Amino acid sequence: MKKLMLSVVVLFTSVNLYAQTKWNADVANSDIGFSVTHMMISEIDGSFKDFNASMTSTKEDFEDSKIEFTAKAASITTNNDKRDAHLRNDDFFAADKYPDITFKSVSFKKVADKKYKMVGNLTMRGVTRSITLDVTLMGTINDPYGHTRAAFKIEGKLNRKDYGISWSASMDNGGSVVSNEVLIKSNVEMIKEK
Repeated sequence: MKKLMLSVVVLFTSVNLYAQTKWNADVANSDIGFSVTHMMISEIDGSFKDFNASMTSTKEDFEDSKIEFTAKAASITTNNDKRDAHLRNDDFFAADKYPDITFKSVSFKKVADKKYKMVGNLTMRGVTRSITLDVTLMGTINDPYGHTRAAFKIEGKLNRKDYGISWSASMDNGGSVVSNEVLIKSNVEMIKEK
């Protein structure tokens, strides 16, 4: 009887271990981007050049996957050196004091074909808040190099003031130079570990 129970435990553990699949971001073919409204009339896009992300999945359709992400705040770029330097200082990201921006998912639920809602904890400037993101599975392929890839589009929004990023200048019409709302627009390509 003991041998039978031990065999069942070993089999169950093996199945669970086999069912877990690890994926890592192909950073060369991914983009962690955002957009803010500038002077109430245009949008400025930016991204983080130094980041990594990983995902652990247990289901073929990716539901209930666990996602983690880290970006270096100092790697922010908006294609304007002067603005990027300002974004790195204490008015915005305070990159010297808070070098990492992190995200850790709490839930990843399928809401329609290839559509998911991801809830997780986002930390910036030492402040952690829950955020909900819309995720679209763009597709999966086997590439010419023997890897399995999955691509995701991630969209959402946040209020930067919730994270202590409150600098702005007022305009004559009462508006702000930089919007409080930040749109998240990212495309992440993941490679399955062999």
